[in-house]
Amino acid sequence: MKFEDFKIMATASSAPDHVVTNDELATMMDTSDEWITQRTGIKRRRIATEETTSSMCTDVATQLIAQSDLTAKDIDLIAVATMSPDYLTPSVSAMVQGNIGADHAIAFDIDAACSGFVYGLHLVKQMLIANQQKNAILIGGETLSKLLDWSDRSTAVLFGDGAGGVLIRNTAVDKGSFISEDLRTLGNLGQYLTAGQTGNPSPFATDQQPFSPFFKMNGRRVYSFAVKNVPESINDALKQANLTADEVDCFVLHQANQRIVERIADELAVSMAKFPINIDEYGNTAAASEPILLDQLVKQKIIKRGDVIALSGFGGGLTVGTMIMKY
Repeated sequence: MKFEDFKIMATASSAPDHVVTNDELATMMDTSDEWITQRTGIKRRRIATEETTSSMCTDVATQLIAQSDLTAKDIDLIAVATMSPDYLTPSVSAMVQGNIGADHAIAFDIDAACSGFVYGLHLVKQMLIANQQKNAILIGGETLSKLLDWSDRSTAVLFGDGAGGVLIRNTAVDKGSFISEDLRTLGNLGQYLTAGQTGNPSPFATDQQPFSPFFKMNGRRVYSFAVKNVPESINDALKQANLTADEVDCFVLHQANQRIVERIADELAVSMAKFPINIDEYGNTAAASEPILLDQLVKQKIIKRGDVIALSGFGGGLTVGTMIMKY
């Protein structure tokens, strides 16, 4: 019996050409390559010089269409997960839609920080099925460098810029790619990771909050949140799917910190061989993290058709999103 479900048809990624190493950061602040590497696993990151969130997302969308038998006018939906848009309006997704000429597509952005891509998969899946649409582009894209205080070594060393995405088609299949998911929000912990405070300069405001764009993070609290809630989320999604962690071929986790990923693998009692890492090259790219890594793994044929993969994003909000699927 055939039924409607979605399938990832193509993957793509884009990142700035400019590479900033730990040694270069050490000339700007009190830090060192050894200090950063030991605590995070990061060696270098890509930093935008001319690129914007919308330009990198447009590049990803163009690549995705080029890999398919579609034209831009065949795209029904474009969603971009980002916490660092070019503007509050127009949305990044609307800019991408206009840039590629996807005249028939509706477009919207998703702001769920580092969980944004997995949250986006859930939303796109539901919309494709409910509205009988066929083709969607989902992108995670960030220019986090514009949200950094470059004198603050506790945050400036962590983040990078980039974009990654997928082309999703809703089609009649024997067995759907989507298996299970677990999404959760812990809003009571949201103050432990903030960025982009807009302020309130209105002359009518009784409490004029300042404009404060830069990241502020309680690293210890965020670490504790991640190592507790991410394994729980993955285990809950696996339970729904009637799968064990050993039956997952690859865990594509948000690249926040190598030590966090290692701790999650330990909590799940799974070898780190199933937890690929690229944070050493890209740093933390928030919503772009999982799709950039996914694209690399597909291009390198580490993830192959039929593999069971667990995607999990976690971070600002504080939020966690896990999806188990068959690629």
